[in-house]
Amino acid sequence: EIPVLTIVDLGIVRNIEKIDNCITVTITPTYSGCPAMKVIEDDIVQILNANNFENVVIKTTISPAWTTDWLTEKGRTALEKYGIAPPAESTTDKSFLTDRPKTLQCPFCKSKNTHMISQFGSTACKALYKCNDCLEPFDYFKCI
Repeated sequence: EIPVLTIVDLGIVRNIEKIDNCITVTITPTYSGCPAMKVIEDDIVQILNANNFENVVIKTTISPAWTTDWLTEKGRTALEKYGIAPPAESTTDKSFLTDRPKTLQCPFCKSKNTHMISQFGSTACKALYKCNDCLEPFDYFKCI
């Protein structure tokens, strides 16, 4: 979904284990029902097979649940350069419960004069914001 991020940068890859000629990759979905997980699994197997690892096992674990806290600093920077505002805080952010608007920095002009247009953006894990200064809309990768 986001071509500038690797699944390692996203924190989806939890563990890689090689025993004899078998590679086991443990992954955690970003949220239950994420439609990208099947594609991610297939891509992992395809890339490992292309690099002469024929015996590949993909394990999915949902505990602990994935969190945006697992995004790497490299991943956060890549999101912003791509035009998606990275999560503003850790998962301790509960501003959605108080209905107070979150102050986000525009990934384009760096202004903090922004507002939310919709709680849901191009995917369920993003919200849609707009900058009041440069007038550009942008996705915000929500804290989960």
